[in-house]
Amino acid sequence: MRRIDLAPLHRATVGFDQIADMMDRILADTAQTPSYPPYNIEKTADDGWRISIAVAGFGEADLSVEVRENALIVSARKSEEDDNRTFLHRGIANRAFERRFTLADHVRVTGASHENGMLHIDLLREVPEALKPRRIEITSSDTVEAKAVEAS
Repeated sequence: MRRIDLAPLHRATVGFDQIADMMDRILADTAQTPSYPPYNIEKTADDGWRISIAVAGFGEADLSVEVRENALIVSARKSEEDDNRTFLHRGIANRAFERRFTLADHVRVTGASHENGMLHIDLLREVPEALKPRRIEITSSDTVEAKAVEAS
């Protein structure tokens, strides 16, 4: 596998540290991407998404959903009550896991629900009014001069 050196990008840009860090993280994690548990990400609205994770065998008490520093962290720890049982075949993976999702700026988790072996996490992007595009009225220079004369 080829390794891409992003050092020249760090030297030539100012204020793009978050993008460079994200690129480093993505390129470093490509060989180690976990496949358990399987999940879906669906778009529910223009600014809304839902992450659905298959968590068969886990109860609500075994699951943890946490948001920390623009990262959504979903983890599960199975209680040790199964130690007394003897399995002839064990095909359901009940192993502990931790799955991380990087959230974009202004994306927040609005809720989580657990039903039928699926954990659903709803996300919503809420851009503050100060950051939304706004239209600036263009006036002629005659109007600006007339307002200045009226003010004095």
